[in-house]
Amino acid sequence: MADAAGDEPHEHLAPPRLRKVELAEPKAGEVLVRLVACGVCHTDLYTASGADPSGYAPTVLGHEGAGVVEKVGDGVTSVAAGDHVVTLFSPQCRECVHCQSDRTNLCLAIREQQNQGSLPDGTARLSLDGEPVRHFMGTSTFAEYTVMPEIALAKITPEAPLDGAALFACGLSTGIGAAMNTAKVEEGSTCVVFGAGMVGLGAVIGCRLQGAGRIVCVDLSEERLKLATAHGATETMVGGADTVERIVESTGGFGADYTFEATGNVKVMRQAVESARMGWGLCTVAGVAGKGETLDIVPRFLITGRRVAGSSFGGVKGRDGVPVLVDRWLAGDIDAESFISHRITLDQVNEGFELMERQDGIRSVIEFS
Repeated sequence: MADAAGDEPHEHLAPPRLRKVELAEPKAGEVLVRLVACGVCHTDLYTASGADPSGYAPTVLGHEGAGVVEKVGDGVTSVAAGDHVVTLFSPQCRECVHCQSDRTNLCLAIREQQNQGSLPDGTARLSLDGEPVRHFMGTSTFAEYTVMPEIALAKITPEAPLDGAALFACGLSTGIGAAMNTAKVEEGSTCVVFGAGMVGLGAVIGCRLQGAGRIVCVDLSEERLKLATAHGATETMVGGADTVERIVESTGGFGADYTFEATGNVKVMRQAVESARMGWGLCTVAGVAGKGETLDIVPRFLITGRRVAGSSFGGVKGRDGVPVLVDRWLAGDIDAESFISHRITLDQVNEGFELMERQDGIRSVIEFS
């Protein structure tokens, strides 16, 4: 048994609460992980609120985790007891047609089962009072222990502090990867990042690592814009109704070579599209919009050469890519620690959600004793 924070099965979901749940032993191809740290991500709040069109309950939430392997099931070869790992909501089997291609990171191996809240064999290892509890995003890291597929764990160096490593399980990799993998930002280019939360600040870092000449970060918070500057933004801008006009004017009437949307707001997504350069501008959308929302794009913006791309987990093939990003953090290229604004315990997870809604800091990290 382990403490876990999960949703209750109501039409309007109640706030997550701490419960003792049963966790079965790992089966073939599965791994038991003891969680050490877990970030409280907007996606968890999104599902807990009932706004996520793909959400489900009851489930144990959490997906931005890092921990230590306790036990492995039959046939597991890539990790062993004692290894330090980052959990991956975006797995990498290395065998499916998508994993074999350099054009996407969206592994197909267990996608259907994961979307249904189960492990690869279609069942759950979690239960409460004898009833199955679903695995959130295949991870369920708001818990002391979790059982996950081997292909959804990235083995990292034991030298990396696990509190900072957890951030690479979602937000930080998503933003950095959007710039490096999806957009493939070119050296000397002009980039505009909409949103200075974890994903947006990651995109700022990615643009810097790619050698962008000009990086503009747009947000409503002056405090977050200061953070953007610390991570590599060359300019900042307080967002508003005239954001597109200001960006176009500051780029000689053309727009930016690359724009990134990291807010999940469809109105901001439209601004990001319209701020992209005529002729070759690329808008990369990394934010997740609400249930039923659509993006309204005037066709002439596309006809005149702009492109729009979506980015899931920053195009990062997790088992291969996350350890590389963690190594770049340890080498000093990425300042992961600066994103940890609050350290909380598992029973304070709702306080973490409240801090997020108030935009108090960037990331609350649950630390497990």
